[in-house]
Amino acid sequence: MTSGDAGGPDEVGVLVVDDDFRVAAIHARFVERAPGFLVLATVRSGAEALEAVEQLHPDLVLLDVHLPDLSGVEVLRRLRAHDDPAVSGVDVIMITAAREADTVRAALHQGAAAYLVKPFEAADLVERLTEFADTHRVLAEGGGQVGGQADIDAVFGRGAPVRRDPPLPKGLSAESAQTVLESVAVGEEVSAAECADAVGMSRVSARRYLEHFVDTGRFEVRLRYGRAGRPQRIYARTR
Repeated sequence: MTSGDAGGPDEVGVLVVDDDFRVAAIHARFVERAPGFLVLATVRSGAEALEAVEQLHPDLVLLDVHLPDLSGVEVLRRLRAHDDPAVSGVDVIMITAAREADTVRAALHQGAAAYLVKPFEAADLVERLTEFADTHRVLAEGGGQVGGQADIDAVFGRGAPVRRDPPLPKGLSAESAQTVLESVAVGEEVSAAECADAVGMSRVSARRYLEHFVDTGRFEVRLRYGRAGRPQRIYARTR
């Protein structure tokens, strides 16, 4: 478990749960971009997640579904069944590549605050964190009573629709796609070889991910002509 420093009373403490430490680090950096949010720790298994919630009492858990021991849905179920209200009442945002209807339905029934599908950009997560903070601010104000129907509607209907990119081609993983996406800034240009060196994968694999992002509109591609040989494909991130 990787822990951060304790935050102030007005900060929202977040626990990040993902079996891939690289993806967990990316998500932690995304959280740090949201004002008022603090990463308390990152963990890599369901058992570690349950222990960390009991010890750290975070306000919010970013929970992956595919974990090495327990599924994220099972972790969520055990949290809800816990005797300690500080544990059972923790808010959870599912962050996962899982798109199966049964998984989404189970997360909804167990009271997940949101469900965000990998790969996504920092702005997608920050948007949901902002919605989370706004909802809790509405519930905290007013001396224990929500102001009116508009405020209640905001609490129950604030969630933004999930951006639905086409599924990844066979053989590509959501975690590696997220790593490739995070390695290139908007407006930056890279070749497949440069991307491969940056993320630690083969040039052929990096090119497959980049071509997928061209198909989904996240990158544009142009040809760079040299003095001899075939032109080089250069990828520019657009969003």
